[in-house]
Amino acid sequence: MVDLSVTLGRLKLKNPILVASGTFGYAKEMAGLVDFSSLGGIIPKTVTQSARAGNTPPRTIETASGMLNAIGLDNDGLEYFLANHLPYLRGLPTQIIGNIAGKTEREFIEMAARVEKEQGLAGLELNLSCPNVSGGVDFGIDPEKTARVVRGVREVCSLPLIAKLTPNVTDVTAVAQAAAEGGADAVSLVNTFLGTAIDWKKQKFILGNRTGGLSGPAIKPLALRMVWQVACKVKAPIIGIGGIATVDDVMEFLLAGASAVQMGTVNFYDPTAAPRVAGELPAALQLLGAKSVQEVIGRLAS
Repeated sequence: MVDLSVTLGRLKLKNPILVASGTFGYAKEMAGLVDFSSLGGIIPKTVTQSARAGNTPPRTIETASGMLNAIGLDNDGLEYFLANHLPYLRGLPTQIIGNIAGKTEREFIEMAARVEKEQGLAGLELNLSCPNVSGGVDFGIDPEKTARVVRGVREVCSLPLIAKLTPNVTDVTAVAQAAAEGGADAVSLVNTFLGTAIDWKKQKFILGNRTGGLSGPAIKPLALRMVWQVACKVKAPIIGIGGIATVDDVMEFLLAGASAVQMGTVNFYDPTAAPRVAGELPAALQLLGAKSVQEVIGRLAS
């Protein structure tokens, strides 16, 4: 038997395979396709304090080996999520990690305090890094602001906290260190890379927002490098994100220093990928002579 369980600070998962926020809806949409019990956890779509309409369409476009999206955190707001989505999510046979975004530090803290009053969440991911909204990456590009938000949330919320960080910085290790010092149980690396797309024949930008976040296989080598860099310098569990679609991808991120991974863009074209990869993980670990996930985490992080 291979032990697939992992620990991210105070957050315990039965296996390291998570599905990323914004790519799995609120889980109910995937009920006919995915065995939720096979997943380490589900991170539903980001919610904000008040409802958001999102950005002007078009909002997505395929790119070479990836996707640009500029959804803009379209959602019905925190109270709607708690009343209409959380009751379903809390009944699923896996860990549910909420995901929130605020326009200000105060909003993050107020939302976390509200979430604290509810049951059913195993942890809370702080989206400090959305590139598609005004002010969305402000918190994640400034180490001091990152630490302040995490610390403020930590004071009002007892849930394990995950800081989701942007790659659109000069030194992601400094921001990750700040998140850890602020009280984050783990950091998620990375959110999308800022990009754009142009229709040269029409002489116009394709996305309504002009810019969007690039995800998918195209960003994997960049995300893998950032996970490795942070693992070498920061003593905090890492959740790797970026172009992860196969068990090979997962193993690479584990060796680089990630304790868990989030599968994202792949869910759009193959919703069965995450449970399949979870099932393939024991055999991959055995090829390295490992009897647990823990044995391979960070083998190359030096």
